[in-house]
Amino acid sequence: MNTKRKFIVDAHLDLATNAMTLNRDLTQTVHAIRDNEKYLQLSDYQDRGKGTVALPEMREGNIGLVFTTMISRVSKQGTPLETMTLTGWHSPQQAYANAQCQLHWYRQMEELGELTPITTSLELKNHYEYWISDANSKTKKPIGYILALEGADSIVNLDYLHHYYTQGLRSIGLSHFGPGRYAFGTHSDGSGVTSKGFELLREMNSLNILLDTTHLTDKGFFQALDTFQGNILASHQNCRSLVPGERQFSDDQIKLIIERNGVIGGALDTWMLVPDFRMGIDDPKQMNINLEKLVDHFDHICQLAGSSKNIGIGSDLDGLFGLEQTPYDMDTIADLQKFVSILENRGYSSDDLDNIFYNNWMSLLFRTLD
Repeated sequence: MNTKRKFIVDAHLDLATNAMTLNRDLTQTVHAIRDNEKYLQLSDYQDRGKGTVALPEMREGNIGLVFTTMISRVSKQGTPLETMTLTGWHSPQQAYANAQCQLHWYRQMEELGELTPITTSLELKNHYEYWISDANSKTKKPIGYILALEGADSIVNLDYLHHYYTQGLRSIGLSHFGPGRYAFGTHSDGSGVTSKGFELLREMNSLNILLDTTHLTDKGFFQALDTFQGNILASHQNCRSLVPGERQFSDDQIKLIIERNGVIGGALDTWMLVPDFRMGIDDPKQMNINLEKLVDHFDHICQLAGSSKNIGIGSDLDGLFGLEQTPYDMDTIADLQKFVSILENRGYSSDDLDNIFYNNWMSLLFRTLD
């Protein structure tokens, strides 16, 4: 059939990081941003001149709803955060102020009609109906966004959790890379949720908010799910059975997410798609890393679940990587539409495609939002 989908949900994009840390004007096209960075000969980040995400291409690909992040970490000098070239703030108050800067960028995009916040089930329903309406097909439609924290360090104390919630925050990942105030994350020493983290999880139980389990250590993952009673997701997470390493989830972790009716978003970072990809060294084309590789991870999760109801897209595109670390058959985020033919050729039904492209994420949100 290979029909372009009218609506796609991407459960993980770091739009504010690209706008406010990499100084990318995401209202421009991907190619204009690339050309500008090449002209300026920027080299402070590995993906300069190689980005894949901007708002025009999101509309071109009918990515009508995204979970988009604020990333603001507290870190002492020398911890793993610095190896990511992301600033680690020296106090929670600084981290909060930086997160508010990112939030105000989202607000500016709202003012321009580029984005619209989704905080309730009614807003979600109305946005979806508006987006797929043929009557509005010639209008530049604002892209809906679910506000998320990737790493909870900027929640200064529990009062700030409720303040964030009133600002529209609807998804929280306790950790990111390295040790955090609320939980240890990727490339940590195996520690789990901190005492403050358990307090935060218990307080989150009183709110209609999602827990994003991505980046938690194995120990932290099971601790968090024992404490948090609400709905869960893994916004950008692949399978350890296919790609060894603690950044991916084991089958036991995936099964627990399935049991909790959670959704796992497949990520497109090449080192998470195939084993032994060396960042900064290997070439996706030479290693034959294409979009098909993500469907291998989808297949594995579907086998564990017995259906396609627990998978979706959480691309993580431009998550401090670009074309040098993206499947070779993708140029911009609009190419998420290529999954239509790939999935059909792999035997996925039209209902399966609906589940993957939007329905699983929408169902999770309808169960969660007021």
